[in-house]
Order: sequence, then C-alpha cells, then structure tokens
Amino acid sequence: MIDYRTMTMHDIDAGLALCRSAGWNQLENDWKLFLELNPGGSRVAVDENGKIVGTVSTIVYEDHFSWIGMVLVDPEKKRQGIGTQLLLEALKILEKQETVKLDATPAGREVYLKLGFTDEYTLSRMISRNDNKLQNQSNAHNTTLKELHKILQTDREVFGASRKELLMRLHKNSPELSFSTNNSYSFGRNGYNFTQIGPVIADNPDDAKDLITGVLSNSEGPMVIDVMDSSPIKQWLISLGFTEQRKLIRMYRGKNVWPGIPAKQFAILGPEFG
Repeated sequence: MIDYRTMTMHDIDAGLALCRSAGWNQLENDWKLFLELNPGGSRVAVDENGKIVGTVSTIVYEDHFSWIGMVLVDPEKKRQGIGTQLLLEALKILEKQETVKLDATPAGREVYLKLGFTDEYTLSRMISRNDNKLQNQSNAHNTTLKELHKILQTDREVFGASRKELLMRLHKNSPELSFSTNNSYSFGRNGYNFTQIGPVIADNPDDAKDLITGVLSNSEGPMVIDVMDSSPIKQWLISLGFTEQRKLIRMYRGKNVWPGIPAKQFAILGPEFG
C-alpha cells in the first residue's frame, strides 16, 4: 500500500535520508531548490506506516523543456514498482510539456526506453577523492554580479532554455566556486560527499580547463564533475587524478526542439538539474 503525494518542505529530512542511503551528494539546499523553483513539482512515495520511501523531482525550463531528477527509492522497498510509479507521477506533472529530459544510469535507461525516452548523448561522472588543490595559476577569476547578468543570457542559448533562478542561487550559495574567463564560465556547489563542479560552459577546451583549474586552485577535498564523453577534457581530468565512476545517458521524450549547443557544454550542472 503505497501512496503518492506532493512533496513539501517538511519532507526534506526524509529526502536527505534517502540520499544518504543511496550515497548521493545532495544537501538540504538542493532539495529547497527543487521545491522553490517548481512548487508542487515533486512527489514522495509513502508506505502504510507513513514513512517516505521514495522521491522524484521535476523542473520546468521555460516552455522549452522540463527535467526529471531525484528518483530515489528506499533500499528495502526496491523492486516493488515504486521507482516506475514515481516516474509516471513525474510525467503526469509534466504532461503539458512538449519535451521531458533526464540523465539516466545504464540500468535506469532500460526503464526510460520503455516510457518513450530516446538517447541524446553520453556523459561520464568523474571523481577524485584526493586533495586536488593545484598550485598552478588560472586565468579564470571569480564571477562578479555584473558578469553574471551577461552569463545568464549566454547560458540560455547554450543550455537551450533559461535557468536564471537556478544559476543565480548557485552563485549566491557558493560564489567561491563561480568562475569566468573570456566568454566562458562555470559554477559549483558543495555536497555531502564531494564538491560538484558544473556546469562548465566554454568556447574551447583551453577555457574549460582554465575554469576547472580555477576551482581546483581554490578548493580542497574530494571533487566530482559530470563531463561530456565527447569532450577532450576527459583525458585531462584523468591526468589530474580523476577516475570514471559511472556512465550517464542524457535522454529526452517528445520533440527535442531546444537542444542548446552541446559542443560548448563541457560539464553539466548535475543529473538532477541537467
């Protein structure tokens, strides 16, 4: 007996508990972003004892496309169809959206294919559990508020839709992880297990490396970055001590009318946000 209802701020602790059970990186601020940027757009699965045993989140990026993330199921409740039903709940929320996107694991991909999703491209989650602090200098600098407004205009074209509120929150919460150089930029956020680098948007690989170097030169501890498999910076990250943890497959359902410019997206914000 599983009930599905709208997620509220009161459910964040339960969402965090599921994140910890799965070894995921999200913090309270991440859950708040989902609930504040798309009120009523997230669901929880509740068992007969009133315990939250699953979650799913959605974000709508203008009228261009929407995003599904945070599909979590209590380990003790897996293989009972809860994850699939959470996906159906998310698709019901987004039924008026022409395009729905998500980043799938290879195992999850099989479920998404059955629900009408199509592969777009592949990504690799790169992690380093070492102290990555670099001593070499970067031409990148911390992004100012004045620069941020120009970045938001560029990002709409490269990402394929405006994510203004989301990027402004990232800059506000972690200004020390926001970097710019030339016409390129990157953001970052703190997490439970790692500092997440991304998105990294650049005109060329050298600028992308400069941005990432900026973060690594000013941060300490474990890092994670989700890079395009086609990106030339993947081997460079390996040379710095990063290893590939897993593959991700970006998928879409409907018409992919707003693909953005993938060639300039060297790293994504994260599979939960796109």
